Amino acid sequence: MRIATWNVNSVRLRLDNMLAWLGETRPDVVCLQEIKCQDEQFPREAFEQAGYNVAVHGQKAFNGVAVLSRLPIDEVKTGLPGDDGDVQSRFIEVVVSIPDGVVRVCGIYLPNGNPVGSEKYPYKLDWMARLKAHISDRLALEEPLVICGDYNVIPEPKDAARPELWVDDALFLPETRAAFREIINLGLTDALRAASDEGGLYSFWDYQAGAWQKNNGIRIDHLLLSPQAADRLKAVGIDKHVRGWEKPSDHVPVWADLAIGR
Repeated sequence: MRIATWNVNSVRLRLDNMLAWLGETRPDVVCLQEIKCQDEQFPREAFEQAGYNVAVHGQKAFNGVAVLSRLPIDEVKTGLPGDDGDVQSRFIEVVVSIPDGVVRVCGIYLPNGNPVGSEKYPYKLDWMARLKAHISDRLALEEPLVICGDYNVIPEPKDAARPELWVDDALFLPETRAAFREIINLGLTDALRAASDEGGLYSFWDYQAGAWQKNNGIRIDHLLLSPQAADRLKAVGIDKHVRGWEKPSDHVPVWADLAIGR
């Protein structure tokens, strides 16, 4: 079972690329971020024709998350618990059935947090604290659980081509990385780091300053696995080549294969 995450940076602008990648890779479940459209504007029919069920939590012009699944979607929850006043569309959770039970998948678009001196950084840290509390609750279910998406967190210096450029950025501040470690320390596994300790593995290249051509990337798109999912981890990949397509997103898909029947 292949579970993937991709910040597509506007689902309608990247639709052709997305359909090409789905046809090439055939993932079972895909979490999308920054779809940048309301629910009714999401190109549902195109994905359904490609063989996917669809769950959407959209927002006009900004944010927005969605899940595509080749398996039936049994449950859908939207909005991260813990703040009823938070109207930003950044969290979606689905349950899909497998022959021997269920798999729970959370798709997240964690706040960027910049500029650090504004209200955006406390919002980021608060959102991470809420995510930690929610994951803690979900881990008590002892199910295969995958929390994937654009975390807007550079976990370690080796996750950036030029870490010195990020020392004052909300993605790399010590408080951000500590909050991410607290989430990991609940008992989760960073899927990519379970497979490789190498540097130079990036999921984002800015559109500016020739970042892609210089391979000046960062790793901010992560799949975190519960123990029941981590025990079944078989492979992890970053589909870097997609960044070289025409009209690409600045992020590329990241995926993990789990030894789960479907």
